[in-house]
Amino acid sequence: MFKKSTLSNGLRILTVPMKNANSVTVLLLVGTGSKYETKDINGISHFLEHMFFKGTQKRPNTLAISETLDKIGGQYNAFTSKEVTGYWAKVDKKHADTALDWISDIFLNSKFDAEELEREKGVVTEELNMYLDTPTSYVSELFEELLYGDTPAGWRIVGEKETIAAYNRQKLMDYFHSHYSNDNTVLCVAGDIDEKDIEKKMGEYFANIQVRKAPEKLPVKESQSRPGVFLHYKKTDQTHFCLGARAYDMYDPRRYALQLIAIMLGGNMSSRLFISVRERNGLGYYIHTSVDSATDTGYLVTQSGIKNDSLEKAIGLVLAEYKDLCNNEVSAEELQKAKDYVRGSTSLSLDGTDTQASFYATQEVMRQEVMTPEQKLDMIDKVTASDIKKVAQDIFKNEKLNLSVIGPFLDKEKEVFEKLLTF
Repeated sequence: MFKKSTLSNGLRILTVPMKNANSVTVLLLVGTGSKYETKDINGISHFLEHMFFKGTQKRPNTLAISETLDKIGGQYNAFTSKEVTGYWAKVDKKHADTALDWISDIFLNSKFDAEELEREKGVVTEELNMYLDTPTSYVSELFEELLYGDTPAGWRIVGEKETIAAYNRQKLMDYFHSHYSNDNTVLCVAGDIDEKDIEKKMGEYFANIQVRKAPEKLPVKESQSRPGVFLHYKKTDQTHFCLGARAYDMYDPRRYALQLIAIMLGGNMSSRLFISVRERNGLGYYIHTSVDSATDTGYLVTQSGIKNDSLEKAIGLVLAEYKDLCNNEVSAEELQKAKDYVRGSTSLSLDGTDTQASFYATQEVMRQEVMTPEQKLDMIDKVTASDIKKVAQDIFKNEKLNLSVIGPFLDKEKEVFEKLLTF
């Protein structure tokens, strides 16, 4: 289903052949992000990602870079997370060479012009303002800040206005040269490809990648002895909250049971919390439960937007389902439904060359070990009702619970919500 090899310069490459696919996706992932930053340059991983689109010698400005793929109807973008930064292009399969040339050009030959850097500070600051004005995004940031505090894991990926304003070309270049190398980079091509031919071209286009040892990030230290609450006062028409618990990193075998718990709680429109909070009580439009697992952190969280006067009731409904999973084994029918959902949604998602590239490359850059979809699904199938109950009992405890809220609530009400978070 995929092939992994290493070029003579140490760059890891993955090829994922998909016979009869109409597209080809080229994805480049670098193992760096906001967890690798220091306080004075918080957000620089994300800012650097922006600067890769500002011009190379071959494509001297943003227009030339974007037109290359716009002229062939391609899709392209980049992203930054806490541990990974990625650049990708998805094109008609006959334009695979163009995508490889484009990715390699911005990655290896970007000018990082000082004038462009100053202009981009305004763009990124407005991106930050957009997030701050979007409660559905901001409340999840507050949840992570609550979990990890004033550490890289708790900082914003986009940074703060003060740090953004203080960036200069020297800081950018120092970070680029120290954190972008063959050592922590993975290149993946997925689609209807000739593997031998594409591997040769991958080697040619990326022959000049920086060769050096990539730096390690500081490990996350988690410490909590009582429920945590973060109230962000804002006059809103709707209260948004995240309620969840510390859980497992991506290496922990219990993550498969955790994934199924998230599905059963709030993974789809027939999940427990969708029925309870939305359908039976009419408290809000959206509610979902998800899992975040990184190399050294993990949590399960339920997020919702509800009536301003219904926060306590909504918290009670969520906790009731958490407690039920602790006290009672799930039925064979509910467990199988969750497993079938994972299998079906995985199958649908992997129809695209972009999701195939992401599936394999993300594992390689973060874990340096790649499982196939079927191997992962086999692990899901092995989860028992007893496993579900044990994991629920382990994570749903007072000292692991956390609640972040955006809405018309003052700090003096914090104690009220802390008392609600009890098992």
